[in-house]
Amino acid sequence: MAMMSIPESSVHPENNDQVEGDDKKAGKRWTLEDFDIGKPLGRGKFGNVYLAREKRSKYVVALKVLFKNQLQQSQVEHQLRREIEIQSHLRHPNILRLYGYFYDQNRVYLILEYAPRGELYKELQRCKCFNEKRAATYIASLARALLYCHEKHVIHRDIKPENLLIGFKGELKIADFGWSVHTFSRRRTMCGTLDYLPPEMVENKEHDTAVDIWSLGVLCYEFLYGIPPFEAKKHSDTYRRIIKIDLKFPPTPVVSDAAKDLIRQILVKDSTQRLPLQKILEHPWIVQNDDPTGVYGQNH
Repeated sequence: MAMMSIPESSVHPENNDQVEGDDKKAGKRWTLEDFDIGKPLGRGKFGNVYLAREKRSKYVVALKVLFKNQLQQSQVEHQLRREIEIQSHLRHPNILRLYGYFYDQNRVYLILEYAPRGELYKELQRCKCFNEKRAATYIASLARALLYCHEKHVIHRDIKPENLLIGFKGELKIADFGWSVHTFSRRRTMCGTLDYLPPEMVENKEHDTAVDIWSLGVLCYEFLYGIPPFEAKKHSDTYRRIIKIDLKFPPTPVVSDAAKDLIRQILVKDSTQRLPLQKILEHPWIVQNDDPTGVYGQNH
């Protein structure tokens, strides 16, 4: 693929549907010829992501390029089909848009919304931890996005900093739906990343939407302290700490009692007793600190 320089100033977040133009409505299939390809944005297990510009509209997107042979070797074609099916139907300001997809003999291409401020994981590494306003604003926006997903019968099952991007205005975007499922019943598949797994998944029991609530508690702790709450040197110790809910709050950085109270109400072993998403949004710590205009307005 020939690379070219694409100015990021040509991103127009307010024209979100511009790439879904008349050609698509007329049933025309996308091809690689429809895009100018720019710099690499990241590398994944099955391919790479590039900055790209749709030639006709001049709209800037992220183009995820996946290699079919690698997808087949890892037996994840079904997972990718499910990811496309789920993400392409979601419309929420805190969920990365999947505009469409196409494929050729060797590759599958996903046309994704471009999040100019990059990965939350890198931002958290840079800052070490976030202040309470920023942490609460992020948790509130994720709670709203997950409420929307759950109303659509979608469980994400892999909420973690690596799967969150920062948009044009500093807002969080849930980006990777590789482990997500449509759910009309309880599931048993173990998936996701160990540090963020709830006890019911660690113990290979049935699980439901409450797994996403658990991940918010883990994220909230990590945003405030810079490390996941059950992190340990050995996998077996992390498993044990999750199952026991071995939750400790370090003396530094200093975190308010209200924030700790929210985390304790979310990281509960019995999934039916976890604070529901709507109650998270009503928690005093969230109400006092959730400030999208202030946090998103920061120059990250």
